[in-house]
Amino acid sequence: MLSTRQRRAFTCAMTLALLGAGLPSVAAAADDRPDLSRFHDQTIKWSACPGDGLPDGLQCGKVTVPVDYANPADGTLDLAMARFRATGESRGSVLLNFGGPGGPGVGELADGGKDFLGLTNGYDVVTFDPRGVGRSSPVSCGEGTDDAAQAPDPDAETGTEADGSEDPRAALEVLRRLAADCAEHSGPVLGHIGTVDASRDLDVMRAALGDKKLNYLGFSYGTRLGAVYAAQFPDRTGRMVLDGVDTLTEPLSEQGITGAQGQQTALEDFLDWCTEDVNCAFGQDPRSAREEVLRLIGSLDADPVPSDFGIPFSGQDLVGAIGQALYSKELWPALSHALTSLVQDGDTRGIMGFFVGGSSRPGGGVPREDFPREDGSLVDEGEIPLDNLPAALMAVNCADDPDRPTADQVVGNLDRLRAAYEQASPVFGRYRLAQALMCYGRPKGTSYIRDEVRDVDTPKMLLVGTRGDPATPYRWTTETADRLGPSAVVLDNKGEGHTGYSSSKCVHRKIDDFLLYGRLPADGSSCGAEE
Repeated sequence: MLSTRQRRAFTCAMTLALLGAGLPSVAAAADDRPDLSRFHDQTIKWSACPGDGLPDGLQCGKVTVPVDYANPADGTLDLAMARFRATGESRGSVLLNFGGPGGPGVGELADGGKDFLGLTNGYDVVTFDPRGVGRSSPVSCGEGTDDAAQAPDPDAETGTEADGSEDPRAALEVLRRLAADCAEHSGPVLGHIGTVDASRDLDVMRAALGDKKLNYLGFSYGTRLGAVYAAQFPDRTGRMVLDGVDTLTEPLSEQGITGAQGQQTALEDFLDWCTEDVNCAFGQDPRSAREEVLRLIGSLDADPVPSDFGIPFSGQDLVGAIGQALYSKELWPALSHALTSLVQDGDTRGIMGFFVGGSSRPGGGVPREDFPREDGSLVDEGEIPLDNLPAALMAVNCADDPDRPTADQVVGNLDRLRAAYEQASPVFGRYRLAQALMCYGRPKGTSYIRDEVRDVDTPKMLLVGTRGDPATPYRWTTETADRLGPSAVVLDNKGEGHTGYSSSKCVHRKIDDFLLYGRLPADGSSCGAEE
């Protein structure tokens, strides 16, 4: 959920269909590397993970990295790590990144580690909370710090034109102030949170784990991270799998249209399924169900309902929650039940489980005077700001994107963008457009990914694209494979849902066979759809 200040800015962003936050700077070029031997030579100390209800055998540790790789003496931060040890003789480690950006790996491995236990036949299965995420110096835009009683009225702060319409330039100023809030609550890591720096963190982890080459399995955003690593460290790249392949070239505005289209298709598939059940919240007719969804969103935007977090739950909150739940068909029954509870009883608990990421260990919001920590040490689970995931997502995406439209360009293109997004999705268009230009008000991000991540000189790597993926369309897989060059081998998963490893037995088997035994499927081979 968003704090009062963030909601006020998001209201203005919805007026513009923009969202802005964070102040990251451009990372230094990969070729200009100072001495990092003290980081590469460290040893990770593993011990039982703290906390209740964790799976047997899960161990936790940390690795220390420089905040700024161009100036490693200027400060450090710790990255939280977790692993399942190899069941037999280990050939080293395979590092996992579950995506986001903004997703903490340690909690994901704790909650869903059973999917990866087959890899322990030959590897220590390792993951981490990336810089700025989870326990690793989490960024925030001030969740839990704003006093609602002192918050100005959003409409008053946005301002109006002479004809009564909202003033987009005033809304842009609100977003600029939100960016300053993010900088205040995030500390120095915010300026070095992009994927170029996260890739260097991967290399420090590789060395600290004692591996000569990085063996890696990345999902969704994790494929961007893996591709950047392959470009920066081709001679240290081992067996690499990218599942749910991200784009390396499309600007955020184009990514948003693609995402809205994919989510709209997934929603319509869900409603076709839901309306076959008499308990579906929207009745038994798919066409009228689509209209009911829009009606519910509009009703909640006009009159939000209370939530357990003490902040009203709006229609756009519902859009965000539904979008998260549509990533996997396995979540459809839970989504249907949560929507029924919301519609019939006004109960937001089920649907908000998707909105906040469904984590069993949510953060709690941190007082301003206690955070961020100046020494870069790990924070406790209860200290992770509740807005860490969206704050990190915004910061990383902006750090990775060099496009910065001016206020004149934003205002001039607004009508065209709004029409394109609404055409892409009547449900998700407004929400996705609010994120598409979220980098307004912050410095340009790096152009390294768009310009330099191509024609990598690495061993063969496996790229998995799923035909029915609502978040990373299949064409991104083939486009990224073309950019990466002859090293890229594509596996065509003809199934549904976001990524294939957890939803397709065929994909799961082929990925494990490659990582464990080096058996690579033929380029262009496929896995059939599974019920």
